Amino acid sequence: MNENTTVGIVGCGTMGTGIAIVCARAGFVTRVYDQREEALNNAKAQAVAFLKKSVERGKLAAGDDSRIMAQFSTTTTMADLSDCDFIIEAVFEDLKVKHTLFSELNKICPAHTIFASNTSTISITEIAGGSGRDDRVVGMHFCLPAQLMKLVEMSPGISTSDETFAKAWQFCEKLNQKPVRTRDTPGFVLNYFLIPFNNDVINMVDQGVASAADIDLAIKTALGYPLGPLELLDMVGMDTQLLLCDAMHGLTNEPRAACPPLVKRMIGAKHLGRKTGRGFYQYDDNKIFGA
Repeated sequence: MNENTTVGIVGCGTMGTGIAIVCARAGFVTRVYDQREEALNNAKAQAVAFLKKSVERGKLAAGDDSRIMAQFSTTTTMADLSDCDFIIEAVFEDLKVKHTLFSELNKICPAHTIFASNTSTISITEIAGGSGRDDRVVGMHFCLPAQLMKLVEMSPGISTSDETFAKAWQFCEKLNQKPVRTRDTPGFVLNYFLIPFNNDVINMVDQGVASAADIDLAIKTALGYPLGPLELLDMVGMDTQLLLCDAMHGLTNEPRAACPPLVKRMIGAKHLGRKTGRGFYQYDDNKIFGA
């Protein structure tokens, strides 16, 4: 992977947008694909706002935000990813959706293109099985908010070649991220404990143990977390949390991974988190975290 590498991002939700910022910030030509024009426009606006704020805070030099955005483009046409060297999917945690996506990309991308999945619960081996290029599929699980968090969990599937994994690892380092190698197991390292942990916190809110703000404050103060679990869940979204829980619980039968009733009630009320303006907290805008 070098400065001429072109990166494709599929899906422009909170995670996809964050990953796109990371790639463009590292100097890679970055194309974000989604079928929804409105979502793409929102993703680009969020990226602009985040980078502008980064300049204001001294995290970037003046003019760097414009330079980075010059590398960042969006498209509703999948064929625009046909010359990408590396493609990262950040779509729904649904195996059929990922199979369909990678199968379609396999038809238009050159043989050397590496497909990476940002999944945090589904087996990389299973995802690769529907790709048509099992040896060139790898797991790259970024952490929310991707534009601020350095960790990337790197997971090879059974058929992932050593060459593919080495190239993906090198690419991750060029993104200025910190990769860790994990086995192809449900949840990898982070979500294996984080999904049940977050569910415990959700149940505490439902039981009236403490307010969302006080729970987050207690955990941040005592454990040194930069972000409270309920703040994080509002970024993830209740709809996504439901998918994560269903996938994790289905694979492990861990009782604490089962989706809490409060999550389903919040989905019914459209209190999904930042994306709808209300979750455990209320929001005045839909800016990406850090903007």
